[in-house]
Amino acid sequence: MNEDEAEAPYAARERFWRGEHVAFTPLEPDDAELLQHWRADPVAAQEIGIWPGPLHDLRERLVSYVEDRTRDDFVVLLPDDTPIGHIALTDEDFVDGTAEAYLLLAPEHRGKGHAADALAALTDLAFGELPLQRVEALTHTENAAALATLKGAGFAQEGVRRSSCLHRGRRHDNALLSLLRTEWEAHTRPRSWDHV
Repeated sequence: MNEDEAEAPYAARERFWRGEHVAFTPLEPDDAELLQHWRADPVAAQEIGIWPGPLHDLRERLVSYVEDRTRDDFVVLLPDDTPIGHIALTDEDFVDGTAEAYLLLAPEHRGKGHAADALAALTDLAFGELPLQRVEALTHTENAAALATLKGAGFAQEGVRRSSCLHRGRRHDNALLSLLRTEWEAHTRPRSWDHV
């Protein structure tokens, strides 16, 4: 690694996919400390239901993610190469054409439209490049920001998984939302490949 790469490690990384203002680079095990920092945010723990856990466990998990053929994980980058989040398609089933969307943004980058841009790019990848027919998402029913972002991207709420998450001694409901290929095709917004 040269000095420039040490100062801006994400500048040298491949841009696998682009949104209007964000880009995706494949997640690597070396991203564990960054993800650990984002996952330690109390809002993320509350809204998404994640816990940071030991760093070495997260590193091992990221190694397994890289090798897992049923998921695609990325670091979300701004145009200046600032990493702002983790986005993924998980539980990919190319026979049934289904996957689950996952998005975690750094606290300082929430509420700026980056989630909507990243989610639009992810659904373009799911339906424009992969043979998916349906992308699902789960979030707490109290997570108004995530629900608004998902609904703004065309996801429809299908139901509620009652009392399906435990956080700080309280049970929480999760909303189940989905976007179908036909619904994505009906959107008239520019696609990721229009931003190249």
